[in-house]
Amino acid sequence: MQRTNIDQLSGNISNTVTIMGWVHNYRDQGKMVFLDIRDRSGIVQAVVLSDSPALELAKTLRSEFVISATGIINERPEKQKKLDVLNGTVEMEIQSIAVLNSADTPPFEITNTTIDIDEEVRLRNRYLDLRSIRMRDNMVMRSRTAKFIRDSLEAEGFLEIETPLLTKSTPEGARDYVVPSRVYPGHFYALPQSPQQYKQLLMSSGIERYFQVAKCLRDEDSRGDRQPEFTQIDMEMSFVEREDVMQLNERVLIDLVTKLYPEKKIQQIPFPRITYADAMSQYNSDRPDIRTDKNDPNLLAFCWVIDFPFFESTATSDNPDTLGSWTFTHNPFSAAMPEYHDDLMNKKNIGNILTSQYDITLNGYEIGGGSIRNHQAEALTAVFDILGYSPESIQENFGHMLRAFRSGTPPHGGIAWGFDRLIMLLQNEPNIREVIAFPKTRTAQDIMMDSPSTISEKQLNELSIKLSL
Repeated sequence: MQRTNIDQLSGNISNTVTIMGWVHNYRDQGKMVFLDIRDRSGIVQAVVLSDSPALELAKTLRSEFVISATGIINERPEKQKKLDVLNGTVEMEIQSIAVLNSADTPPFEITNTTIDIDEEVRLRNRYLDLRSIRMRDNMVMRSRTAKFIRDSLEAEGFLEIETPLLTKSTPEGARDYVVPSRVYPGHFYALPQSPQQYKQLLMSSGIERYFQVAKCLRDEDSRGDRQPEFTQIDMEMSFVEREDVMQLNERVLIDLVTKLYPEKKIQQIPFPRITYADAMSQYNSDRPDIRTDKNDPNLLAFCWVIDFPFFESTATSDNPDTLGSWTFTHNPFSAAMPEYHDDLMNKKNIGNILTSQYDITLNGYEIGGGSIRNHQAEALTAVFDILGYSPESIQENFGHMLRAFRSGTPPHGGIAWGFDRLIMLLQNEPNIREVIAFPKTRTAQDIMMDSPSTISEKQLNELSIKLSL
């Protein structure tokens, strides 16, 4: 049998069609039964009349039963037409029904939005929550936005390349999630905090323009706009300066909003730029909210923040240039601004060195960050010297990067967008859990799957692991 999507019914007046979906609402009026039937494309009102052979079965239906229904599409009387809703001008007269699966009574009603339902209940039953119209729309727009970005970057000459999920633990930021190796007892893989090193190695490989919709994993505390695993739009470009990367990203973002979110207004084009020092003095934040009207949910105020300090002091010392008493403000792979390159190489005036880092903010959230990178082994080594790594430690942790840079790596730079955060803002949602299909809770748990969980003694033995709790 041929299935017709519900959003196609208004073009099938007087035709007999078959639809498949869920019972959204159910009203038994004795001699007839009214059903609202829902599929991924929309909802239609249907009626089972007293003389229909399907009436007896229709009376047994309940909310969220999965059914197949065959019937005639009738035009509604003029007084009953609702011109502003999908299928508001038609009604389905059901002739036959098949129950494809019954359903227990759901713990909450599947309506347009479930935002007021207790979040723990929603996350435990996420497969139900995702049936709501709001969550469905969030998933639709997330998919469309990812496709739009893919198409845009491909048109700019980028190649989409996947990088490994099993990699090496290196000291470059948050705690790693580690994966024990069964084949090499006592050794571990790490899940990537970002594809940072791999994308720079792709520049060493002559790819020149790379992007990826990348999963990133960091063992850090959760908050409203952060999860243990999240998605980045990651990109890197060879033979570029800071301006090249910023202009390309600005172009893609403007085009994205214009095409997919025409109801929204970008406050200022080109995006304004503000130095880190000015952002901190004027807004007391390195992700300033520069909206002129914070009550307008459709106002998008993009802003670039530039000229970040490269290093941040971690100790009080009589000598401000003491090696080892510094940490990086963003990541250790950034290049110093050209006018500070000599200070970096000579390891002096460390606190004054500015990096080529550029962040893009939106309505008070950082939605992306990148930089021009060090592409010479000596410059990267100087960074790790300042951070206090011994030559042996630098070689152990980053020897692969140094070897690649000595092979003839071009100058390069890139950026990574926080994709979940961007979708959250575009969809006017309060946190990123609303735009992720299966998110973790605020305490980094998946309560639908009951994860994290223990593993068997057999698995522990296979991995040569003993627990001490």
